Amino acid sequence: MTPRFALIGVVASDMAASLAFYRRLGLVFPEGAEELPHVDAELPGGLTFALDTEETIRSFHSAWQPPAGGGRVAIAFRCGSPAEVDALYEDLVSAGYHGELKPWDAFWGQRYATVLDPDGNGVDLFAPLSVAE
Repeated sequence: MTPRFALIGVVASDMAASLAFYRRLGLVFPEGAEELPHVDAELPGGLTFALDTEETIRSFHSAWQPPAGGGRVAIAFRCGSPAEVDALYEDLVSAGYHGELKPWDAFWGQRYATVLDPDGNGVDLFAPLSVAE
């Protein structure tokens, strides 16, 4: 399977304020999402827009700090399997790209890794850990 662009993620310093803003733009989030550490909104064409709290990001990347300027957006590519996450990560790192987070099994049920693009933007690679999703 060729990786496909799947998710746009934003780190929110204030989940309620971010939800209010994006809801004004027409995105639909579940009721009570203000209390959640992670929320998704389906986008046209099969993409997902996600908001994560800073605490959620630090739960798996303890050294993460908010950037001084922009940079609260993550780009994520879904892979066909956990093994593909590992192989693609190794391919990119071998090609000279910076591996920010080596592949690991995330508590939310995905194999996950992060590589930085040439401008330093985090690009996440992920796949479900189980076949049923």
